[in-house]
Amino acid sequence: MPASERAVEMALTAAQAAADKKADNIVVLDVSEHLAITDVFVLASAPNERQVQAIVDAVEEALVQLPEKAKPLRREGERAGRWVLLDFNDIVVHVQHGEEREFYALDKLWKDCPQIEFVDRALIS
Repeated sequence: MPASERAVEMALTAAQAAADKKADNIVVLDVSEHLAITDVFVLASAPNERQVQAIVDAVEEALVQLPEKAKPLRREGERAGRWVLLDFNDIVVHVQHGEEREFYALDKLWKDCPQIEFVDRALIS
C-alpha cells in the first residue's frame, strides 16, 4: 500500500521547508512497502552544522502550520548537528551534514523504494 495522502503532504511540506533554507540534494522516498513504522523518508543535506539546525527548525515550523498540526514524536542527533532525525510518525526527516549523507548513503540503501516527486517552488517561476 503506498504512502498515505497525509504522509505525502507532510513530506512535501517538509521538503519545501528544507529547500527554503537552502538544503541540498532533497529526496523524498515512499518507504511504506518496506517499513511498518513510517510511510515516507525525507532526506536533505547541508554543508555545516548551523545550516542543518536551521533546516530542522524550518521543517518543524512548517509542519506545525499544517491544518492537522504535526509535531515530532522523537528527535535525535540535535546536539551534534551532523545528522538530525525528526520522527513525525507518518514521515521521518533526515537532515544530514554532507559528509554523513555521502558516508551513510541512505539514498542507496533505500534505492528500491519509489521516489516521490518534489519540485522546489523557487524553481517553478
